[in-house]
Amino acid sequence: MTTNQPDSSRYKPDIDNALKTNGGHLSIGRGGFTLHYGNGARLSGYDIEPIKAECIAAGLPVIDSLSVPFDAVADLAIRGPMVAVGRDPDPQPWHCLSFASLQEIALAYAEAGAEVWNVPGIPASRQSAIRGTSL
Repeated sequence: MTTNQPDSSRYKPDIDNALKTNGGHLSIGRGGFTLHYGNGARLSGYDIEPIKAECIAAGLPVIDSLSVPFDAVADLAIRGPMVAVGRDPDPQPWHCLSFASLQEIALAYAEAGAEVWNVPGIPASRQSAIRGTSL
């Protein structure tokens, strides 16, 4: 018997690696998704909903900027620092070629209106409003 349900463990090995990596997370934007699971290690694709659901269920941080205006996302991505994945963050002040903690980047995206899941340090009021969003 064949089902139309997606394989719920399709991304499990990569998500497990991301959970073990400081700064590991899933980012979702207009170009699809990127699962960051090591310093320089990434998995990218366009099958957003299955990986998003799997990452949220696993407790992996997720930043979904699809609902954020393009100019705001461009400003954050071009002028802001990158997430320090599998490495230590750089000291402040941050610029476009520096690395900041996942919490700092996630907070900036949340303030711009992105959905943010499973990120410690994001105020509960922001996450509670986001958690009411269905996948």
